Amino acid sequence: MLRRCPPGPPPLLRALPPAAPAVRQRLRECAARIPEAGAVLDLLEKCAEHQKKGGFPVVVFEGLDATGKTTVTQSVKDTLNGILLRSPPPCISQWRTIFDDEPAPIKRAFYAAGNYILASEIAKASTQAPVIIDRYWHSTAAYTIATEINGEVQDLPPVHDEVYQWPEDLLKPDLVLLLTVDPKERVRRLQHRGLEKTKEEAELEANCLFRQRVEESYRRMVNPACQEVDASPPKEEVLKTVLQLIKKHCAL
Repeated sequence: MLRRCPPGPPPLLRALPPAAPAVRQRLRECAARIPEAGAVLDLLEKCAEHQKKGGFPVVVFEGLDATGKTTVTQSVKDTLNGILLRSPPPCISQWRTIFDDEPAPIKRAFYAAGNYILASEIAKASTQAPVIIDRYWHSTAAYTIATEINGEVQDLPPVHDEVYQWPEDLLKPDLVLLLTVDPKERVRRLQHRGLEKTKEEAELEANCLFRQRVEESYRRMVNPACQEVDASPPKEEVLKTVLQLIKKHCAL
């Protein structure tokens, strides 16, 4: 009689490390071949486990490229006299192009590690001032899900699937705002920027289904969920809406 091996984790969870130990293990496995993985691992090892947030609010801005995150985050930071952080953090962002060319599990381990390293910066910064973040864990998860799952929105994992859950060992923000704009307006903004596109930006522009999967994945995230903000109006109006939401949900 043949013995059945226990099933491994679902493919999505293999591509998306569920916790810091899984991230570290994946980086160790490829460190001999990719020296930068060892450097990321060294930074990650210096971060304390289960980072705790300080007394000031932490607000994350998510969304596709050209939805206005850079403009809005800078404006909110200036208005609240806050601290602006980005994912991946500058200490590892220099290696993005290296990891972007690696297989999905290694690529996502790099971005997941960036979130845990960022959490250490958030913990410190939130003791000093409000913290505004340009992308965090939801981006890592949404792009992983949309990349690993082909087809239409209905082919995504069902609502309440564990892939939409925030990692238990990652510092949580107080509020996550998802900026959205009309697809045609987003493309116009991208063309106006004239910047070199990443592979995923090019895919977003060329593949309508991929864009829909990314946005729907954002909307299914829980604990914390994303609050959607229409970023199509003039930037002054968007800023007003965002500040009202922050005032409503965060203690300032």
